Amino acid sequence: MKRKLPLIIFILLVLFASCDREIEEPKSNLGFDFQPLEVGLFWIYEVGQTIYFGENDFEQETFFYRDRIRSFYINAEGEQVFIVNRSKSSDQSSWSSLVEYTLIQRDLALVRTIDNQPLVTLVFPPKDGAIWNGNIYRDDVADDFELISSGNSIRVNQEASDDEVTYRDIRYELYEQGIGMVEKYDEVLTYCSRNDCLGDMLIDSGSKVHMKLSDYGKN
Repeated sequence: MKRKLPLIIFILLVLFASCDREIEEPKSNLGFDFQPLEVGLFWIYEVGQTIYFGENDFEQETFFYRDRIRSFYINAEGEQVFIVNRSKSSDQSSWSSLVEYTLIQRDLALVRTIDNQPLVTLVFPPKDGAIWNGNIYRDDVADDFELISSGNSIRVNQEASDDEVTYRDIRYELYEQGIGMVEKYDEVLTYCSRNDCLGDMLIDSGSKVHMKLSDYGKN
């Protein structure tokens, strides 16, 4: 019996270590670093924007957004609420403050709130094929988002609709592990629906906004 005791202890230690790994691994693999949250982090995006006012009436503009986490506070639910300041520039030399929004890691979701409209932009862990209601925290109709994972990069398809007659709605966001959102595309258009142009896909109103990350860091 004395000779077998060390072997038994060794087996028990291996079993305990295996259990510890099973418990700890989910915590370390939740994927929260697809959107780092820390005061001082910033992201600069080059933005191409087109706004349509009617047939053959539109305005195009190219500029930059700088999103920087300036502070955080603890809300009544005990959640960390990170405040992001978005500023705008045409040349990256002078910046003007545009809007502030918040990011909250709520349970296993990332909630972005702009103009008092919360949107669940990510879920954790970011599993390929995951589907969730992006509007779950707002008084609005359900809007299913789908996550497509390719390892260190993920794409969230928020909408992909185009009946080629009355409207087009294409929206998605791309995230990189350890960086955050690297691209955002919103194209929401309505087509001319008069009898003389129905089905011709003539843009009647709407907008296109394409944001691509050009720089990021911390200051």
